[in-house]
Amino acid sequence: MAKTILITAGGTGGHLFPAEALAHELAPRGYDIHLATDHRATNYGSEFPAKETHIIASATFGDRSPIGLVKSAGRLATGFVQSLALVRRLRPVAAIGFGGYPTLPPLLAASLLGRPTLIHEANAVMGRANRFLAGRVSAIATSFADTGLMGEGGAKAAVTGNPVRPRVIAAVSPYQAPVDGEKLRLMVFGGSQGARVFADLVPPALEALSPALIGRLKLVQQVRAEDVDRVAAVYGRLGLDYEIAPFFTDLPERMAGSHLVVCRSGASSVAELTVIGRPSILVPLPHALDNDQKTNAIGLEKAGGAIMAEQAALTPEKLAGLIADLLADPARLATMASAARAQGRPDAVRRLADLVEHVAAGGKPNAFAATGS
Repeated sequence: MAKTILITAGGTGGHLFPAEALAHELAPRGYDIHLATDHRATNYGSEFPAKETHIIASATFGDRSPIGLVKSAGRLATGFVQSLALVRRLRPVAAIGFGGYPTLPPLLAASLLGRPTLIHEANAVMGRANRFLAGRVSAIATSFADTGLMGEGGAKAAVTGNPVRPRVIAAVSPYQAPVDGEKLRLMVFGGSQGARVFADLVPPALEALSPALIGRLKLVQQVRAEDVDRVAAVYGRLGLDYEIAPFFTDLPERMAGSHLVVCRSGASSVAELTVIGRPSILVPLPHALDNDQKTNAIGLEKAGGAIMAEQAALTPEKLAGLIADLLADPARLATMASAARAQGRPDAVRRLADLVEHVAAGGKPNAFAATGS
């Protein structure tokens, strides 16, 4: 009889994609995978190999008014009651969370009921939900050897890397720097939910390029549905070879087919860029609570695989200059691609699955870390 593992994640691509990767690794090892998440997961979870998906009530504390705080606490309490019932019914051998407030009720319930629990921290700075859970779980898996704001959680942490989906691994191919006469393939995306800033910045940036460079560009850009018409109008006027859409299900393949990527620096995006090995201009999400995206971007920039451009100082003219300079220097692009690839951890999902099994069997995370498994 298959054993059950409960995976829980917030309903965004940044949380669900590494969770999906782990599920694909654990299922062939003989486990029944159940996913606990929020309603947003329906946008990204179509390839998640879960026996069943459970929608759990959750909330953030974005609304700090007294009424907002009461409503959020009420939804989390409802989610906790739902989670207690779920864990009692499933009796998982382990529960693992991938961040976001939807992970709080299931992992708290699993911990209370004595089940082995883990959290995975994808970013170079631990998020708030994971920080809340860190003292209560059995083990912590990190993507980076130096993860900020872990506090005492570091004593039970093991470095696994950030898992990427099977289709990311399948998309890995050698980087081919652009040559004279061929299209210059530029890709722009803003994470699983898109980023309006790129709809505002990229069209005027491309307008500032020389006609000769515009004529060589092949652009693929993720654009929110409400911005598609205005962005398309600019690109049509420029005579640009372009494809835009609110979401690309084949994002890894398109990333692998690009000469240069412009994107946010969320943990999943950075992990996929490094595993595939593509040069990038990273624009961290500003005003993030713990500067996690900026920290991610700084790390890849220091390694030589990316250029970080902070949004507050990024004008269309500056972005145009960065794009033009990079696309005019194939050798630099190739060097950046190689540096990015050197930072990739294609074995992260295997290491994380091994840690899950180790903790489910009663093992301690420090023993796992010591073996280098």
